[in-house]
Order: sequence, then C-alpha cells, then structure tokens
Amino acid sequence: MKFNKQPTLNELILVFIIIFTFIGASTYYILFLTPKNSLELYQAISFANDFEKAQEHMLEGYEANFKKEDFDFISRLDTSPNRISQFTLFEYNQKSYVIMTTPGTTKLKILAVEELPEDIRDYFLKIAP
Repeated sequence: MKFNKQPTLNELILVFIIIFTFIGASTYYILFLTPKNSLELYQAISFANDFEKAQEHMLEGYEANFKKEDFDFISRLDTSPNRISQFTLFEYNQKSYVIMTTPGTTKLKILAVEELPEDIRDYFLKIAP
C-alpha cells in the first residue's frame, strides 16, 4: 500500500501561515523587544516593572554582575543619567583600546579611540572572563 497523498491547498496554506507567524513573531521580538544600543538598554532597565524583568537583559551566567541595588538606583524617578555612552573594547595581546561610539543610532559612528592604561586594562580583563 502506498500513501503518496498530495497535500491539499488548505493544508499548504495552513503550513505557510504557521511558518509566517513564527518568522513574524521572531522578527518582531528581535526588532522591537530587545535593546540594540546603550540608550535602548537604559530605557529597558529604567522602565522595567521589577528587578527580575530588568535581569532578563543579562546574558545567562552573568546575572550576579547586576545587583538589585543597581536596578533600584537606575529606576528611581528622582534620578536621571547625566550622559549615556556606548563603548567597545578591543583587546590584543599587550594592548587594549576603548572606542566610544554613538548610542541610539542605527549605525555606529566612532566618537573617540583611546589606548587603555595598564591598570584600567587589567580591571576590564577581570570583569569579563
């Protein structure tokens, strides 16, 4: 007995609707619900309803680096940041560079590049394993 039944038009439409819904929901989440720069990250933390919601933005395994006291200070209504900056660190064998980039823009633009002094380089090396 052979079961070479061709899918009906309704079955094909249903499969395409499921696939389109999955792709659309994933795209919506990535585009609108995840911070893409320092400004959006500040807004996500500042406007989070509770500490657990803000901690969802932490990379798994690094949750201990963000404390409830930090969240409480950032989300207070009587405080606001003086400036929101965005930095990238480039590490080489013997040198590290910090690059200040534009926060809140669709394309990163470089504002400044500085070689880190040895003590600051060591500090950043201790933070990120």
